[in-house]
Amino acid sequence: MLTQLLRCLTLCLMLVLLMLPAQAAEDGYQVLDELANQAEAATEAGRFAQAEGFWTQILERFPDNAAAWSNRGNARVSQGKLNEALDDYSQAVELAPNVPDPYLNRGTAWEGLSEWDKAIADYDRVLELNPNDAAGYNNRGSAKAGRGDWQQALADYRKATELAPGFAFARANYALALYQTEQPLLAEREWRNLARRYPNFADVRAALAASLWVKGRRGEAESYWVGAVGLDPRYKDLDWVSQTRRWPPTLVSALQRFLELE
Repeated sequence: MLTQLLRCLTLCLMLVLLMLPAQAAEDGYQVLDELANQAEAATEAGRFAQAEGFWTQILERFPDNAAAWSNRGNARVSQGKLNEALDDYSQAVELAPNVPDPYLNRGTAWEGLSEWDKAIADYDRVLELNPNDAAGYNNRGSAKAGRGDWQQALADYRKATELAPGFAFARANYALALYQTEQPLLAEREWRNLARRYPNFADVRAALAASLWVKGRRGEAESYWVGAVGLDPRYKDLDWVSQTRRWPPTLVSALQRFLELE
């Protein structure tokens, strides 16, 4: 699910403590802040089950906190608990129907279940609420690519890059769509620019290795490949590349040829 993004919500925007006595409200904010900090630290350390537990503790105290529902959904997605995450996101949507982030996050869970149309519907809602949401366009492009609509995905990825030129992952996805839509030279140019600007971006190095190999530029391909797998060895796994990273079929085929003859 690396083609799309999750977003965390700020808890204080969703917390309703205003009708409590001043001291109770202050205590509530302190508890919330402590638990949220612990959840964020656990997330940054990759301890997603622990993060889920902290968000659950927050929800036990503040069940009307839409942000906590959405953030616990993120922790569950990170553990592959997609159906449980959907329940959390839907609760967040019910509590905060005009906030885009729960829709964005729920879309990622739908994508994980290959429910492309449901994901697109959620991303459409994100873009209704915020027409300049670059992540919404990137994620919608991901869902359209998932159902094989690469021309439509290309348009969404392009829009994401126009709205946020520094959004490197959207640019990488845009290059993938260019490659799938038979524009390999433009894709290669985009990957090279990204590789220069972000030398530790394994995805673009692996993509260049595959695309250059099938063009017969083997020395250059091997150079990019060494850098890619040094940064992220998962690119050796075709199933991961095609099913999780979700490269387009033409580039997966190119990578397969490279791996077979490397």
